[in-house]
Amino acid sequence: MQRSCRDFAMADRRSSAVIGFRNVSKDRARSRARRLAGAGMVLPLAVGALLIGGAGTAVAGPGTGPTAVVSMGDSYISGEGGRWKGNSLTNSANRTGTDRAWVSGSSYDPAKVYGTTAGGCHRSDSAEVKSAGAIADVAVNLACSGAVSQNVFRASNGGVSYKDEAPQADQLAAVAASNNVKVIALSIGGNDLGFADIITDCALDFALWNSYCYDDQQEGVDRKIDGVMAGVGKSVDEIRAVMRGAGYTDSSYRIVLQSYPSPIPRGAENRYTQSDWSRLNTGGCPFWNRDSDWARDSLVPQIANRIKGVAAAKGVQFLDLRDMLQGREVCAKASKLVSTSAPASAKTSEWARWIDSSETQGLIQESMHPNYFGQLAAGRCLALAVAQPATANVGCKNTAGSDQSGMYLSPVS
Repeated sequence: MQRSCRDFAMADRRSSAVIGFRNVSKDRARSRARRLAGAGMVLPLAVGALLIGGAGTAVAGPGTGPTAVVSMGDSYISGEGGRWKGNSLTNSANRTGTDRAWVSGSSYDPAKVYGTTAGGCHRSDSAEVKSAGAIADVAVNLACSGAVSQNVFRASNGGVSYKDEAPQADQLAAVAASNNVKVIALSIGGNDLGFADIITDCALDFALWNSYCYDDQQEGVDRKIDGVMAGVGKSVDEIRAVMRGAGYTDSSYRIVLQSYPSPIPRGAENRYTQSDWSRLNTGGCPFWNRDSDWARDSLVPQIANRIKGVAAAKGVQFLDLRDMLQGREVCAKASKLVSTSAPASAKTSEWARWIDSSETQGLIQESMHPNYFGQLAAGRCLALAVAQPATANVGCKNTAGSDQSGMYLSPVS
């Protein structure tokens, strides 16, 4: 029988919500799930620390100073998960070369990847805006893992500070004053919708309840999505207001509003059977085929199509990433775990972070986000989109067997 989300309490699920299960027995999984149900993943502000790309110091009017590309929004664009080059079952040292935070022996320093935002906004060195290449002189990452739309709005218009940082639109004002901003990439709405909670509940239904999640979750999505999209639209309006206040015309820069990729494959594309515990204990993808199909072919497209509608209504460019990880998702048949016989590679490894069941590799909040390879791909997608006219709405896909250089665009009608 399908259970309701109300049937068990989950404490503080706002910032993250994924559980750890791999390499544990079913009884231990039940205990760990109850303990971690409120801990998990973020799906998906001090001005002095935000100019990560090194903004100019002198005040510059629009059209002067170094050109800048700015990323704003949530974990899918901040760089959450960028610590990892694929997924490995090895829980020590450099984890078969996947852990970029490894120092030596059993020492790890996430600041090697996330800098001063380690444990917080998780702005990685491989984040989309950093991986996009030379599309501007300066790359500024204002996005923060766990952010919702209110964390983007100006404080004067309902914006809320987050993780000790000012609302992102207020931070943007400082960037716009000292740089010639040409591109602003925005990813927002996933946390407003409760994407992390959806993943948690679906994983719990696989690991504990032997039931599906898609029907209850779809009802919740339908109930929330209009309000979520209103917040996405207001985020665009807030960015416009800040830029106009800084003297920019709407045509002097572009806003690229992007959707989300699916971190898990369709059921038929999963390399692990759902009839045993391999998806949970080995692959880090504890989801039923029916729920996987719903997430990949219903939820992700629904969100993407609604974001596309917001982009059209606000006159900004739309970048559709729904298919960006196709064949590169966690547990996808076309990819493989990293091992001594299969070294970490953008051509063969997974491009998303799994659910770390043993809780011995990094933070659970990194789960279900594009990893280092996925972020390189997202950066390439942004670069390709910016090379198109600002009115061109495009989708970005990968070429099977290639690295991020194989990303390509397709028109979105």
